[in-house]
Amino acid sequence: MTPADFAFYVFAILVVAAGLFTVVARHPVHSVLWLILAFLSSAGLFVLMGAEFVAMLLVIVYVGAVAVLFLFVVMMLDVDFASLKAEMAKFVPIALLIGVVILMQLGIVFGVWEASDLAAVNVAASREAFGGASNTQAIGQLVYDEYLLLFQLSGLILLVAMIGAIVLTLRHRTDVKRQDVVQQIMRDPKKTMEMRDVKSGQGLG
Repeated sequence: MTPADFAFYVFAILVVAAGLFTVVARHPVHSVLWLILAFLSSAGLFVLMGAEFVAMLLVIVYVGAVAVLFLFVVMMLDVDFASLKAEMAKFVPIALLIGVVILMQLGIVFGVWEASDLAAVNVAASREAFGGASNTQAIGQLVYDEYLLLFQLSGLILLVAMIGAIVLTLRHRTDVKRQDVVQQIMRDPKKTMEMRDVKSGQGLG
């Protein structure tokens, strides 16, 4: 067994185990931590497949942003998990039925799975087309050379969507005391500060 085969089995077992514990863990914080482990193990599998760029995206986007956001939300919200689990118990039969259907579909897919003989040829041809560049270098050349305009337009669309979401959710409430930064900067220290000569053993009256 080569080191690559050993690493594959380790990452594969970790992905399956972490996914299982994500579902069956009693505490939501533990579920999120198991989910982070599943993401990291999946990134390791992508690295073994030669998709380093996808692996880094999985770590940066899902582990660094989404999973951490889930973790903070779960830890900050005061949710009554006992009542939540009691409500979810009545949906267990439907969930088991859906799980059985998904397992049957996966069994059908993997039962007819065959590795193509042209897979290695296509990989070698793609590397030759990009001058022997790695996966990440090939994606960079493709995006920033041939699809630069579309890439910039997609970023602009995301920026407009973010600004639109901020504008739509911004509500000025009159019953909330807000901070006036300009007034704080322009205030006169003589009016906001008073010097007192406090005698020893006495306090302010």
